[in-house]
Amino acid sequence: MNKSELIKKLADETNIGLDEASDIVTIFVDTVKKSLLDGDRVEIRGFGSFKIKEYAGYTGRNPKTGESVAVKPKRMPFFRAGKELKILVNS
Repeated sequence: MNKSELIKKLADETNIGLDEASDIVTIFVDTVKKSLLDGDRVEIRGFGSFKIKEYAGYTGRNPKTGESVAVKPKRMPFFRAGKELKILVNS
């Protein structure tokens, strides 16, 4: 399911217009993004949680040339499924 399919499903399930459903989904996604950028963890009970993981820089290797390469530190979004979602998927 992509964002436009989610918007359509929300509009169909709640009998609201596509524009309003689009606004709701966009506000939700933007709020999650902003919270993560602010360093907050986002938890949706029964679904899962989102957080930013920080990875330190390290010296890697170019597999083609064997040359050492400095890999910069980075931040990556991370999702951990909640217990209820894990049970649902595995049942």
